[in-house]
Amino acid sequence: MKYLIFGTGEYYSRYKKWFEKEEIAALIDNAPEKQGTCQDEIQILSPEQGVQLDYDRIMILSVYVKEMKRQLVELGVPLEKIYHYYDLNRLICRSEEQKCKRYKKPVQYYSKNENMKGAVLLLSHDLALGGPAIALFNMAKVLKKQGHSIVFASTLDGPLRVSLLKEEIPVIIDVNLQIETMNDAGWIVDFSLLVCNTLNFYVFLSERDTKIPVVWWLHDSAFFYEGVDREVMRKISLQNLRVVSVGPVPECAIRDFMPNLDCGQLLYGVENMAVHGRKKRHSKTIRFITVGFLEYRKGQDVLVQAVKLLPEKIRECCEFYLVGQEKSLFGEKIQQESRDVREIVITGSVDREKINELLKDADVFICPSRQDPMPTAAAEAMMHSIPCIVSDTAGTAAYIEDEKNGLVFHSEDAGQLATKIEWCVQDKDKIEHMGKEAHKLYASYFSMEVFEKQLLELFKFE
Repeated sequence: MKYLIFGTGEYYSRYKKWFEKEEIAALIDNAPEKQGTCQDEIQILSPEQGVQLDYDRIMILSVYVKEMKRQLVELGVPLEKIYHYYDLNRLICRSEEQKCKRYKKPVQYYSKNENMKGAVLLLSHDLALGGPAIALFNMAKVLKKQGHSIVFASTLDGPLRVSLLKEEIPVIIDVNLQIETMNDAGWIVDFSLLVCNTLNFYVFLSERDTKIPVVWWLHDSAFFYEGVDREVMRKISLQNLRVVSVGPVPECAIRDFMPNLDCGQLLYGVENMAVHGRKKRHSKTIRFITVGFLEYRKGQDVLVQAVKLLPEKIRECCEFYLVGQEKSLFGEKIQQESRDVREIVITGSVDREKINELLKDADVFICPSRQDPMPTAAAEAMMHSIPCIVSDTAGTAAYIEDEKNGLVFHSEDAGQLATKIEWCVQDKDKIEHMGKEAHKLYASYFSMEVFEKQLLELFKFE
C-alpha cells in the first residue's frame, strides 16, 4: 500500500507514527517554501506533482479536510482514494502481529500508588494547553474535590501533565486511543465511568462496552465535522451515554449527524485568577487583545482588515495585541499584512501565566473568529472584568447583550468590527462599566462555583 500524505504540520506530527516510511510515496503540501525539501527524509511535493506519482490512497493529516479534499478532486483524484485521519481505525491492519509491531503500551504516570478500579476516567485528545484540555483539567479537579477517584488519559503527552501530577491526578498516555475503539482498549474495563472530551473520540465510541456509563463532552463547531464518517457516527450506541455540549454551537453541529440525540449543555469553568478591584490602566491608548492560534478559523485577518479601516485619529488611540502561535502559513500572512500597521503587536506563543498578565493590562478583548464554539480566552477576559467584542458565530455571543456586557459583530464583517472598535474609543468611559457587567456574566456562567454545581447534577447520571 502506497500513501501520499497531504499536510506536513501539527497533524502530520500527531499521526505519522501510523505509517512506515516505505509506505509513503511522498508528502504533499501547499506551502511553496516546503516543496522540493524533505521532512523525515521524505520528499515534499506540491499536490499537482504528488498526484502524478504511483499511489493507492491519499491521507489528509490536517483539520482543513474540506478544502484539501476539494483541491484533490479538482486535480482528478477519485473520492474513494481520499482519506482523513479519522479513517485510520479502518485503514490500520488489526492483526495481532501488526498490533505488536506498531502499538505502544500505555505509559502510566502516577503521582502516588493509586488503584484504577472503580475510578472515573477522563479522556483527552492531547495534553496541550488548549481550551478543551484545560476545561477537562478543571473538571478533574472538581471531581477530585467531590471525592471521586480520578485518572486522566490522553492520546499525546504535553505540558498539562505537569499540572495534573501536581494535583496528584494519575495520568496515562496511550497513543492507541488515536485510532482504537473502546472495545479495543482492554485496560479501560476497570473504570466506573468515562468522560470523552471532544469529537475526537467518536470512533472510540462507535464500538464500546455499554455497561460502562459514558459522558461525551463536545466542544466542537461544524468545522471539525468535515472529516467525520456518518456511517461510523451512526454506530454509536446511545445506551448508557450522556452527551453534553459547551453551549449551542457544538450542540447544533452534532445534531446534523444525530438529529434525535438528547444533548444537554455543560459550560466549562474558569478559575478566578483576577486580582480583587481591577486597576485602571493609566494610558492614553486603549489596548485591545485577542488570544488564539493564528489560523483562518480564528479570523485574525478580519481583525487586521478592521484596524486598517479605522480613521487615523481613532487608530492612533489604540493598541492591538495578537497573542498565539504564529508559526504557520496563515500566521506568516497575518505578519505580512500587519507589517506596516504600527498599532498591531504580534507576541507569538506565551504560557498561561503570561496570558493572564496580558489580560490584566488589556481594556477590551476581541474574538474575531469565523467559528469558535466557546472561546476560553473570552471567559478569562470577562473574569478580569474586560468586556469582549465577539463575532456572532462564537458561542460566547449567545450570552452577550450588545453595549451592556459586551459587543457583537457579524462574522467576517471587518467594517462592522471597525465600528465596534471605534465605539469603544469614542465611549471610553463606558468600557469600565461594561467590564463590570462582563464579570457578572463570567460569575453567572463560567465560574468554578457554577461549574461545580453543574457537575454535581450531571454526575447523578452515574
